[in-house]
Amino acid sequence: MASEYRDRRLDAADDRTLAGRSADGDTEAFRVLVLRYGGLMRGYAHRILGSSMEVDDVVQDAFVTAWQQLPELENPAAVKGWLMRIVSHKAIDRVRARRPHLDIDDHDQPAPEVMAPAHVAETRSQVEDLSAALDELPDGQRQCWVLREVAGYSYEEIASELGLSPSTVRGLLARARKYLIVRMGAWR
Repeated sequence: MASEYRDRRLDAADDRTLAGRSADGDTEAFRVLVLRYGGLMRGYAHRILGSSMEVDDVVQDAFVTAWQQLPELENPAAVKGWLMRIVSHKAIDRVRARRPHLDIDDHDQPAPEVMAPAHVAETRSQVEDLSAALDELPDGQRQCWVLREVAGYSYEEIASELGLSPSTVRGLLARARKYLIVRMGAWR
């Protein structure tokens, strides 16, 4: 009975409390974080990866990393954004690690256009250029852009997540978009 009461109390706890307790080794608090944000992280990873085959592996890897690094989290109240950044990095790393597999014995079937070496090289270059361009953005602009364009957050959700006003979010997004349009202009 006491365990059930504790579980309900943890389910209602705020992110700061859950992250703090998880950092201290409380597996039940971490379980609540997993249940609270696992679905969101799966959806986010799916958008980056483009398929569901690797999503669970990426999310599980993100949670393992989060568990190991929770004691280093500076702002426990921002655990949601922190988890989303971890899953984003893991998913992007997975995309970068993909290599097209062409079996020489299957030569009688023409490769789909998207597997053509020129297309693969061009796409890889675009992704690398976008990744480099995102790395060049100030942290606030990059966080707003990723949360809006990749995770699909609303301006209000971004503002809440990052502790900013919606108008500040709009400004940061506008500057990030303007920079990326110019920086990625060669790919238009």
